[in-house]
Amino acid sequence: MLSCDPKKNALIFSNIAWAMYLKDWLGPSEGERPSAYIIILEDTQISHPLRCDHGIAAQSILLGATEKGLGGCIIGAIKKRELRDALKIPARYEILLVLALGKPKKKVVLETVGPDGDIKYWRDSNGIHHVPKRSLLDDIIIGPFFCDGQ
Repeated sequence: MLSCDPKKNALIFSNIAWAMYLKDWLGPSEGERPSAYIIILEDTQISHPLRCDHGIAAQSILLGATEKGLGGCIIGAIKKRELRDALKIPARYEILLVLALGKPKKKVVLETVGPDGDIKYWRDSNGIHHVPKRSLLDDIIIGPFFCDGQ
């Protein structure tokens, strides 16, 4: 389900949660909110349980949006029943994720996770959003691997 309608967008915005680690931030303020949303749904009459990875689909959409100069966020903290009612989504569709899309208004800086392993993001006094990320080679990929047939 797609929305770029301001009234529908307001309904969607009020039924999702933003940035769990930023306790005093309720999400983007008016004028900074996403201009579009994609609600990823599972049609339970076609395939249930779902036989594809909606996370991969969401990531692919965001990669494409980024290439076009847009920003986005995959949101899983959703008031599903309330959103279903607000948008009159038929019961046969299960709400899986919400993607928020728009032109970025805030700067995001990727940081290296420190020795304590803390991945909590934060905002500094200038409103810059800092996001710690694990190292691909040191923390994510398990190795060693050999590419020469060994």
